[in-house]
Amino acid sequence: METINFAGVDINKVSLKRLLLSKTMLSAYVLVAIALVGVYDLFHLRYFSGAVSAHDAGLNPADPGMIAAMKQAVFGTVGEIDRTQPWTVLIANYMYMVYTGSGVIFLVALAEFMNFRIVGKAAAGFMVAGISMIFAGMFTIATDLHLLNMHYMLLTPNFNAGIWLMLPLYCTYIPFVLFEIYLLLTNKREMARRMALPILILALGIDLIEYYIQAKLFSMNTARHLWTEFPALTFYFIISAFVAGLGVMGVYTYLVHRKKPEYHSLMDLIRKAMLTFVFLLGLYEIIGYMTVDKDWAYLILLGPFSYVYFLGYILLTLALPFLFIVKPGKPIWTVIASLLILVGSYIGRYLFVYGGNANPMSNRFGTGYESYSIYSKAESFIYNSPHLGEILIVIGSVGVAMIIYKLLNALFSVGKLREHH
Repeated sequence: METINFAGVDINKVSLKRLLLSKTMLSAYVLVAIALVGVYDLFHLRYFSGAVSAHDAGLNPADPGMIAAMKQAVFGTVGEIDRTQPWTVLIANYMYMVYTGSGVIFLVALAEFMNFRIVGKAAAGFMVAGISMIFAGMFTIATDLHLLNMHYMLLTPNFNAGIWLMLPLYCTYIPFVLFEIYLLLTNKREMARRMALPILILALGIDLIEYYIQAKLFSMNTARHLWTEFPALTFYFIISAFVAGLGVMGVYTYLVHRKKPEYHSLMDLIRKAMLTFVFLLGLYEIIGYMTVDKDWAYLILLGPFSYVYFLGYILLTLALPFLFIVKPGKPIWTVIASLLILVGSYIGRYLFVYGGNANPMSNRFGTGYESYSIYSKAESFIYNSPHLGEILIVIGSVGVAMIIYKLLNALFSVGKLREHH
C-alpha cells in the first residue's frame, strides 16, 4: 500500500470509503447509535423527569410522567439513574474498559522492559487496543457526569475531590501513551532507541500512579467497607487488570496474528503470564474477603451476590481459565481462556461496584441499618437493576473502541509485527 511520511511515521493512503465504510466500521456505528439512544434516555431521566405535586396527581393521576415523578419521590430512584446518584453500571463499565486497557499498556511496558522481543514486535497493536478501550471507558463515564456538578467544580474547585485527581492524571497519561505509540511507529529509529529506556521507566511509573489514584478514589468512600478495607487496593486493581488485559491480548493475538509465524510463541508467552496472574488473583480474592467488613463479605460470599460471584466471576475468571492453560497445549485453549476471562472480569467489576453500594448506609451507630434516603425504608441489602439506557450505553462503548482501533489501524497498520529493538 502507498504511504506518505509525516514526522517520521508512514501513513497509509487509504480511501475514505475504505476508512469509514468498512463492515467493521458500519457495525461500530450501529453500536454507537445504540449508545446515543441510551444517552438520550439517561439525560431525559436525570434532567427532565417530571416534578409531582398534589395538584398534578389530582388532575391526571394516570399520566406516565407523573407516575415516574411519584415513583422517584416515594422510592428515591428511577431505575438507577436520578439527579444525585451517579454510581451505576456505567462506573463498572468505566472500570472494566479503563483498567483493562491500562493493564494491556502496563503489560506491554513490562514486557519491553524485560526484553521480551516477541511482545515488542506486536507492541503497537496491543497499545492501540489498550488506548481504544480507555477512550471507550471515558465515553461511558462522560455520559454519566452531572453537568451542574461539573459547572461548580470549575467555579469553586475542591482540589481534594476525586475529579481533580483524575483530570491531571489523564491529561498526562493519555498523551504519554500516544507518544509511546508514536515511538513504536516512527522511522526515526535512532531517536526512538535513545528514548526507549527513560520512556519505559516513566511509563511504568505513570502506570503505577494511575492505579494508585483509581484506588484512592474508591478509598474516599468511607461508608463502603468493601472498598476501604480491601487490602492494598492499588495492587488488587493492577493484578485484576493484568488478568483482564491478558484476556484482551489473547483474543487480539488470535484475531490479528494467527496466520503469522510468531503466533504460537506469542500465545505461549500470554498463556504463561495468564497462568501466573490468575493464580495471584485467586490468592488475593481469598485474602481480601478474609479482611473486609463481615457484612460486605457476607453479601458477596454467602448472600445475594454469592451465585454471581462464584458461578460468574470465580468460575469464568479463575477456575476454568486455569484448567485450560495449566499445561502447554494448542493456542486455541488460551483463546478460550481469554474469552472466559473477558466475561468473568466484567462480572468482577460489576460485583465490586454493586457490592460496595449494596450496603452503603451500614449499622455504624449500633442502632440498626440507616435508610438510604428520606423516602426509602431501612434495609440491609440495597440493589437497583441497571436501567435500559445504561445498558445501551455500555453496549455502545464497544463501538467506540472499535472505531478508534480501526481508524488507527487503517492509517498506520498497527497490527503489523515490527522489529524495533
